Amino acid sequence: MSLTGAAVYHIAIRRKEMVMLNQPLTNSVVSTNAPHAIPSPAANPFAEITGHAGLIASEFSYKKDEEIYGEDEPAEYVYQVISGAVRSYKLLSDGRRQIGAFHLPGDVFGLEFGSVHRLAAEAIIDTTVRLVKRRSLEQAAGVDVTVARKLWTMTAGDLRHAEDHMLLLGRKTAMERVATFLLEMDRRLAVAGMMALPMCRRDIGDYLGLTLETVSRALSQLHSQGVLGFSGARQIVLRNRQRLRSMDA
Repeated sequence: MSLTGAAVYHIAIRRKEMVMLNQPLTNSVVSTNAPHAIPSPAANPFAEITGHAGLIASEFSYKKDEEIYGEDEPAEYVYQVISGAVRSYKLLSDGRRQIGAFHLPGDVFGLEFGSVHRLAAEAIIDTTVRLVKRRSLEQAAGVDVTVARKLWTMTAGDLRHAEDHMLLLGRKTAMERVATFLLEMDRRLAVAGMMALPMCRRDIGDYLGLTLETVSRALSQLHSQGVLGFSGARQIVLRNRQRLRSMDA
C-alpha cells in the first residue's frame, strides 16, 4: 500500500470510529458466559469508570491482523478488549518486531502519558473493542477522585507488567521465558484446565525476544517432559504447573 493509500485508509477508519462514538453502547455483542468474553461489570474497573462518570462509549470491530492504531498516531481514544485479542508492538529499524503486550478480554490499552501512541496495536484475531475518548476520561478524572483512583490503578498495572517484561527479556533463559509466558496465559486464559492461545508461535517469540524455532523447541521439550499437553494447534493443557513455577522462579 502506498503512503497515500495508507493515509486514506486511516482517515476512513477514524471517520468510522467517530460515527460509532455517536451511537449508544450496546451489550448485545458478547455474553458474559461466552469463552474469552469481557468480565462482568462488577469485576471490570473500566466499565465502572465509564458508568460512574456517565461517559459515552462505543464498540468497534477489527478483522484479524487489522491495525487499530499506528505508532506515533494521536492518542485520541482509550480502548478495552471485549472479545478477541490485541498485540501492541514496535517495529525496529531492521524490520524486527518486539511485542510489548497481549491484550485479552477485559484489558484496557492505549492509555498514554504523551499525546501519541508509543506502540502500534493490531487485532490478533477478529476482535471487538470498546472506545472512550481520552479527553473525556481525563476530564472525569480531574473532577472525580473515584475515576482518578481507578485510572491510576490501571496505569500502575501496566507499569508492573512492563517491569516484569523487562526482567523477562533481560535476565531469563529461553526456557524460563517460555515457562513465564505459559503461566501468564494460564492465569489469564485457562478455562476448565485448558488455554486456547489466540496468538501464534511467531507472536510468542516476538513477545519473548526469541526465534520461532526456539519457542517451538522449548514447547516440544516441555511436552516430552510431560509438563504440558497439546489439544489442537493452539490449545494447551498444563499438567505440571509446579515444574513451570520452578523454572519461573
